[in-house]
Amino acid sequence: MSEATRAMLAAGTLVALAATAGSLYFSLGLGLTPCDLCWYQRILMYPLVVVLGVAALEDRSGVWKTVLPLSLGGVTLAGYHTYLQVAPGATCTVGGPCTSIQYPMLGGLLTIPRLSLVAFSLVAVLAVAVTRVGGTDDSWGI
Repeated sequence: MSEATRAMLAAGTLVALAATAGSLYFSLGLGLTPCDLCWYQRILMYPLVVVLGVAALEDRSGVWKTVLPLSLGGVTLAGYHTYLQVAPGATCTVGGPCTSIQYPMLGGLLTIPRLSLVAFSLVAVLAVAVTRVGGTDDSWGI
């Protein structure tokens, strides 16, 4: 595996680790209660720390096959969650206060679901980049 691939996997690990630590800080440090959509996003993000970390250590560029579905599922959930927070009159049928903005940052520009959307998007882009640079049989051949 090339050093570029290892660097991308390490970067993905750091993004997933920061998102995991951030979500734990919001709930445990600040005492914010996660809504149902937040829990689903956590379910998709937390394993990415281990999956990407092990792949970076063990030279496994084929990890994109696991990372991409998890991260794209997270992009979908976080995108929907972000939509619920900005759409007028939107309600969450999943349960919980999914439409409320519990901790606005930068004057309301950043919210917890938007941070999640950024993190999942970065991980997905890095997973696709690994397929392009990896140079293994695990690539898409694009």
